[in-house]
Amino acid sequence: MLVSAKDMLVKAKAGHYGIGHFNINNLEWTKAILLTAQENNSPAILGVSEGAGKYMCGFKTVADMVKAMVDSLEITVPIALHLDHGSYDGAKACIAAGFSSVMFDGSSLPIDENIEKTKELVDICHSKGISIEAEVGAIGGEEDGVVGMGECADPDECKKIADLGVDMLAAGIGNIHGVYPENWQGLNFEVLDAIQQQTGDMPLVLHGGTGIPEDMVKKAIDLGVSKINVNTECQLVFAAATREYIEAGKDRQGKGFDPRKLLLPGTEAIKVKVKEKMELFGSIDKA
Repeated sequence: MLVSAKDMLVKAKAGHYGIGHFNINNLEWTKAILLTAQENNSPAILGVSEGAGKYMCGFKTVADMVKAMVDSLEITVPIALHLDHGSYDGAKACIAAGFSSVMFDGSSLPIDENIEKTKELVDICHSKGISIEAEVGAIGGEEDGVVGMGECADPDECKKIADLGVDMLAAGIGNIHGVYPENWQGLNFEVLDAIQQQTGDMPLVLHGGTGIPEDMVKKAIDLGVSKINVNTECQLVFAAATREYIEAGKDRQGKGFDPRKLLLPGTEAIKVKVKEKMELFGSIDKA
């Protein structure tokens, strides 16, 4: 059974640990994350970008697959299925498809329009027991063709959005999506602290978790970040393990070309990476 992300994040904020949001791209990804969460007694959030949703034949296909897998794998830890960087229409589609959590990313809109659309979606989500994440200040890097430079959010704008009743807030603090460039300046903890002071108990979200040094991640969690998004790192280890399998010629041994065998090393690599992140975030045994 899928749950809203609200309770797990409120507990994480109070307990000064983080919950991993791990993006899924296919069945293998989903299975690896669900099993790792169960094995480590950790809550987890499965993130789906609009691009990944389209790739997997639509949000309903994704929701039905995840619900069936939670059931068949006998997953008992809290799992939320969350739309990542959703548009207004995407958020409505995921609500209809059976997601338990959505993100409306109105950060590219004028603040008044961001507020208006966020408010409408908050009312719809809360009437259905679905959690909602909003964003202020674009997160840098590239995600689904959207490129940003790692700007910092305005704490006063964060308060305006937080006051609409969203369950979690993604605020830019110099973080970017994807692999960090060599000249990256690091997270801006002064801005994070200022946002935290304006938003109180609101769980904050750190996007672009790949490549942020571990000590910075821990400090961010201490300063109120309760949800950390991980995507690129899982993609990189999946690709590396698959490359190693093929370069070793294992796909030419026996039935090594069988996709169930071919994709297994990458799937196992994701499990290792997800457990590593759960240890870093402090969510193990918090289910």
